Amino acid sequence: MDIKNLIESGKAVMGLEFGSTRIKAVLIDEEHKPIATGSYDWENELVNGIWTYDINTIHKGLQSCYADMVKDVKDKYGVSLKKLAAIGISGMMHGYLPFDKDDNLLAPFRTWRNTITGEAAAALTKEFDFNIPQRWSIAHLYQAILNGEEHVKDVAFFTTLAGYIHYRLSGEKVLGVGEASGMFPIDDNTCDFNAGMITKFDSLVAGKGFSWKLGDILPKVLSAGQSAGKLTEAGAKFLDVSGELEAGIPMCPPEGDAGTGMVATNSVLKRTGNVSAGTSFFAMVVLEKSLSKVHEELDMVTTPDGSPVAMAHCNNGTTDLNGWVNLFKEYEQAKGNEPDMGELYGLLYNKALEGDKNCGGLLAYNYNAGEAITGLNEGRPLFVRTPDAKFTLANFMRSHLYASLATLKIGCDILFKEEKAGVDKLYGHGGFFKTKGVGQSMLAAAMNAPVAVMKTAGEGGPWGMAILAAYMLNGSGVSLSDYLKDKVFGGDEGEVLNPDPADVKGFDDYIVAYKKTLAAEAAAAANFTI
Repeated sequence: MDIKNLIESGKAVMGLEFGSTRIKAVLIDEEHKPIATGSYDWENELVNGIWTYDINTIHKGLQSCYADMVKDVKDKYGVSLKKLAAIGISGMMHGYLPFDKDDNLLAPFRTWRNTITGEAAAALTKEFDFNIPQRWSIAHLYQAILNGEEHVKDVAFFTTLAGYIHYRLSGEKVLGVGEASGMFPIDDNTCDFNAGMITKFDSLVAGKGFSWKLGDILPKVLSAGQSAGKLTEAGAKFLDVSGELEAGIPMCPPEGDAGTGMVATNSVLKRTGNVSAGTSFFAMVVLEKSLSKVHEELDMVTTPDGSPVAMAHCNNGTTDLNGWVNLFKEYEQAKGNEPDMGELYGLLYNKALEGDKNCGGLLAYNYNAGEAITGLNEGRPLFVRTPDAKFTLANFMRSHLYASLATLKIGCDILFKEEKAGVDKLYGHGGFFKTKGVGQSMLAAAMNAPVAVMKTAGEGGPWGMAILAAYMLNGSGVSLSDYLKDKVFGGDEGEVLNPDPADVKGFDDYIVAYKKTLAAEAAAAANFTI
């Protein structure tokens, strides 16, 4: 009854996140606890060599996800959802959505997964003396310029997926600073786009005859806690096709899934970090000091309140691992059984714990797409073993769990071993950690650091986004880290697992072989087609 009254009085807060394979909405109460959810499954498409989601599918996904949450509210509490206290929108970071002055999309959405901007990323990295990854929005814009793409002259505004949806709902062309840091470098002192680098970019393209300057077509940068507009009448009708949702709901700055992951794991303080492990993998560590030099394997982004963060991002996560699990599912179905997928994952993941620490001569690459960290523009999932390998189910599963983390480890080894960045604890979240203790122990071995998994880790980014929306309403005068510590987590540190030295050595040995055999992966990507 209390929740019913809370919803009817418009005090619930919604976070909605566009993930790689699922759009999910979470409704929270005044204690930040989830009370209803909605979702919509989707997949990116490879169209003319571009990883994309069709704009109409984006719209349908938003509306279907929201409608699914409304249905959950109705089923659980018997009430209609007409008012909300606040809304927050988040999405997979980076990518490229360019619009003209009439808000027409000028090119299909180019997602984070694309590795087609190598020339631009390298040129901008050199020009700025700051690592510009291929997936960043500015790399996509500059590559389009280098390619001579016709649409560039008409760009009046470009943004990310979260920024676009926020604009459709509120009419405000803004981004949270964490999400903005995946578009263009942020100045730590101003918590805004780096003005000097904007000037350098304008000079680079001065001879192209564009009518725009970069500063004119970038969104406005906001920090966590600031207001980012309100849901307009048109936005309310766009989000809720039933027409029941009222306009005027406050909206917080839209964020990226990296930022919402930090919030959902209480890792916005210095010397904390988190690893998001799903369709893509990324690790983020909040830094005590700047890195000594530019590393193309590490991105410099920020927390939602503007603290500098080193990020190792991998395009490939559990997709290949899931494919192998589905093969075992097919085997069971061929025998006439319909397996419980939770049980099947648990069985196979736990079997990996019995494997040799170095996987016994088995090696796997999970590359469905290219990986910037290892310098590959395309990928082919690959499994290889030595003739005398210990070819057991345990080693097979362990090698594929290691493969999911291997590229991430290569990036993070630079951060921890070369840069000596300090981290007291890493928080793991995402599907990789659902089987208790398995993914957690593998990550602890890969990073040689304690790994914590919270009970709330399964709530993920949409929950983190809802918390940011609540923080905008209730966090005046309180830092984001204090708000999370005192109001959300209440001292919960999660279940912590320390690295086993034998596991650490085994993973290090695996990575030595992994690096030496990367040439085979590159050859497969270059030559194996159907």
